[in-house]
Amino acid sequence: MTAVSDGVGFSFSVGTRLEGRHGRTGVLRTPHGTVATPAFVPVGTKATVKAVLPEAMKELGAQALLANAYHLYLQPGPDIVDEAGGLAAFMNWPGPTFTDSGGFQVMSLGVGFKKVLAMETVDVRSDDVIAKGKERLATVDDEGVTFRSHLNGSKHRFTPEVSMGIQHQLGADIMFAFDELTTLMNTRGYQEKSVRRTHDWAQRCIDEHERLTAERAHRPYQALFAVVQGAQYEDLRRKASRELAEIRGAAGSGFDGYGIGGALEKHNLGTIVGWCCDELPEDKPRHMLGISEPEDMFAAIEAGADTFDCVNPSRVGRNGGIYVEAGRFNIDTLRFKRDFTPIDETCDCYTCANYTRAYIHHLFKAKEMLASTLCTIHNERFTIRLVDRIRASIDGGYFDEYRAEALGRWQGRITAP
Repeated sequence: MTAVSDGVGFSFSVGTRLEGRHGRTGVLRTPHGTVATPAFVPVGTKATVKAVLPEAMKELGAQALLANAYHLYLQPGPDIVDEAGGLAAFMNWPGPTFTDSGGFQVMSLGVGFKKVLAMETVDVRSDDVIAKGKERLATVDDEGVTFRSHLNGSKHRFTPEVSMGIQHQLGADIMFAFDELTTLMNTRGYQEKSVRRTHDWAQRCIDEHERLTAERAHRPYQALFAVVQGAQYEDLRRKASRELAEIRGAAGSGFDGYGIGGALEKHNLGTIVGWCCDELPEDKPRHMLGISEPEDMFAAIEAGADTFDCVNPSRVGRNGGIYVEAGRFNIDTLRFKRDFTPIDETCDCYTCANYTRAYIHHLFKAKEMLASTLCTIHNERFTIRLVDRIRASIDGGYFDEYRAEALGRWQGRITAP
């Protein structure tokens, strides 16, 4: 097992490798605990996984949580989180934490597309893309992004330095460099410009990170990950990966790891992750931003992703969507009104051990908040357990067999299991 450490209290060790591929197991060590990889990192956008106690997330097997710098900047403010002792202490979470840079939310909300990563486009290219019926809330220039709050319309400015300042105050174990989110509808020329801009911002982020790390020596070390952009273009993804890997701060430090972000075509996800991992340092951790469907997880992990996050398990659950091994179904439909069986008899979560489909169906129809809690518990456990099994299959040497078995059962959207 090889290990690399760029900061006090942070390191990454590579364990079992998939032969002929970038996929592997490993261990992330942070000041707040370890993460066995590959690992799914549930999203607690505003310092909470919606509808579920932080303590419950630990019981579900979550190893780390990710919160959003944009939302916590607007409310309650990073100074409040800093005064509380950092994100983990503020939310009473007994483990490692991640924060994204805020760039994704600023620019995805800015064009009205919400948080959409995987997209499909057919002969559509526009550098002034905006969702139908939406108003542009963000404008980008080489120095940063000017935006208006989605809460009250107030005007704000994010730069690489501002993002680093916010994230240092939030105090997560792993944070991300400020990057520009594009869409697949942007032109090739704009994608090239955006990759250059994200590279320049990454340099500014690591310089500011070094300065703030020295200034805040009383706080635990925070690892900084760069973010690879380049949309669906192989040459841009490879170029961005190589050049980010070469960046050094004024004091000589490189990035502690790398995120793979940006809009991409779902059917090319594994290929694009593979392009990036061909070029990124093999001994540094790699985080895939924004995936949680089983087929996407298998593809990303095989191609080299060590960790990944997504809001889907909780968001889908709050809307009555349920994950089981056969696929995803909606429990608020009539067929479950008199179904007194668990959501999934093979699941070991609290919801499946104690409640029936009929009861959860009733909660949704009655618009009771408990419906969101019970479904989120199940969906988060389903996702965490699946990734735990993938990790075990890599260590055990039967990844290909397990992938074939699991995806052979998975049918996507289904009416009932």
